[in-house]
Amino acid sequence: MRFAVRVKPGARRESVGGRWPAPGGDALIVAVAAPAVEGKANEAVRRALAAAFGLRRQDVTIVTGERGRDKVVELDTDDTGRLAELLG
Repeated sequence: MRFAVRVKPGARRESVGGRWPAPGGDALIVAVAAPAVEGKANEAVRRALAAAFGLRRQDVTIVTGERGRDKVVELDTDDTGRLAELLG
């Protein structure tokens, strides 16, 4: 399953949930405490999404947007109900 996410690096606490209006559809908001330096935020995003969907970190791939806040991720699951729940 692929979907868009909007990352908020350097947050006080990590959270997954909420909508960010994006071209082509809404993006899931992922807030992580890690800074956007040397891929630390990307790894934190993978961990946070894996935890939110009950997956292993290896089951989460960042398809596009490695260097920006707007990303497309691919998860090794078809749990669209959980995605809808997180989007609110």
